[in-house]
Amino acid sequence: MLPPGLDQRLRQIVGDDGIIDRPESLLVYECDGYTLERATPERVVLPHTPDEVSQVLRVLWAAGVPFVPRGAGTGLAGGTLPVEAPVMVCTSRLQEIESIDVTNRRIVAQAGVVNLWVSRAVEKDGLLYAPDPSSQTACTIGGNVANNSGGPHTLKYGVTTNHVLGVELVLPTGEMVQLGGAVERGVGYDLTGLVVGGEGTLGLVTRATLRLTRAPEAYRTFLAIFDSVGDASEAVSGVIGAGIVPAALEMMDGLILRAVEEAFHAGLPIDAEAILLIELDGPEAGLESQSDEVRAICTRHRAVEVRSARDDAERALLWKARKRAFGAVGRLAPNYCTQDGVVPRTQLPEILRRISNAAEKHQLRIGNVFHAGDGNIHPIILFDERDQDEVQRVLTAGREILEACVELGGSVTGEHGIGVEKIAQMPLLFAPEDLRAMTTLRTVFDPERRSNPHKLLPDSKVCIEARAPRRQAAM
Repeated sequence: MLPPGLDQRLRQIVGDDGIIDRPESLLVYECDGYTLERATPERVVLPHTPDEVSQVLRVLWAAGVPFVPRGAGTGLAGGTLPVEAPVMVCTSRLQEIESIDVTNRRIVAQAGVVNLWVSRAVEKDGLLYAPDPSSQTACTIGGNVANNSGGPHTLKYGVTTNHVLGVELVLPTGEMVQLGGAVERGVGYDLTGLVVGGEGTLGLVTRATLRLTRAPEAYRTFLAIFDSVGDASEAVSGVIGAGIVPAALEMMDGLILRAVEEAFHAGLPIDAEAILLIELDGPEAGLESQSDEVRAICTRHRAVEVRSARDDAERALLWKARKRAFGAVGRLAPNYCTQDGVVPRTQLPEILRRISNAAEKHQLRIGNVFHAGDGNIHPIILFDERDQDEVQRVLTAGREILEACVELGGSVTGEHGIGVEKIAQMPLLFAPEDLRAMTTLRTVFDPERRSNPHKLLPDSKVCIEARAPRRQAAM
């Protein structure tokens, strides 16, 4: 139960329309894109401005109430699950792009600004915001900062941390601090870099100063078709090994291909076992010779065919199909869980073999659509949440896949974050001393662990058990 009088104090800050407390409305916030675990907050607070965020957190701090930051809820690791945090503070109403500096290629956006809105705001000036998660039509800058989000084009341009110059962070006490800013390099510790990827455990980001990128002069987009995922994986290493860094290098296997084609009719080959979506960009001069080399590499690795997008419309259709692949998975099963491990590119054939073995061992269907260029895999495990035995097999298979990623020299996450989903796997990557050092650092910002508790770093209450698929938030 919330402390007496807390609702009234919060309503004085955000108004009646800024509080959600009806049980049926709260169900919307019981999970993010990771649906295997659910917990319903007691209250959702929707501030209208960064200043209101500060006031809300001051009230929560004084009342001793932990909170969970939430953006658009598109996360895929349970990062917004309210574990022992009854109040959710949602930044979706902070939608203002506050300033654009075309000359210096800077933009200041509030946390609730949708990722794609940033690029649209500056496209007339020949600029764009490079990080482009597949959910970019819905995900927000605050969530991107929290998870250090990536996307297909970050192979060449880098993930969110490479494009954030500064943030305004509201500490759990309600104090507002400015970390970094408009200059390329600040003095002292890189606290901005610490907050990016911190998953809301250090406080709540309300504004970010983002670096803009000059839009490429030209593009070349290819669809390379293969009879096996192994051949496609080897072609990935072949392209990178030749010294070519595509803007994007994506893979889809046959199971996902067929679902996507049925949904979007993009002309994808439904009889193929795998395709690579390869995009080169840059000055027009030189792109053609690079394109010829990519085609030759794919052919050497037994590509059945290499198609080229004929115009911007065809390119846009191919990217629509790729970025909405997760939505198309609904045609295959009632539910899915996507993992987010990373392996060295040379280990792609081996990790795909391990994924196939896991599917066979646990009697599951697993599709693959992922950022092949940087080894960031996204095995999509299909299931029906009404079948609890199948749910357990999904969880076991997911853990085995992540363990295999680490064994092959990789990591348990590339862009989705740890959240609650992978918190038990953190000791695979870090020694106890490492985890204690990170925990100590966290307490500098949040001594009481009030901001998104039981996320990212394991503790004595390693929080969510697989056998408890629905958990109510508690103080």
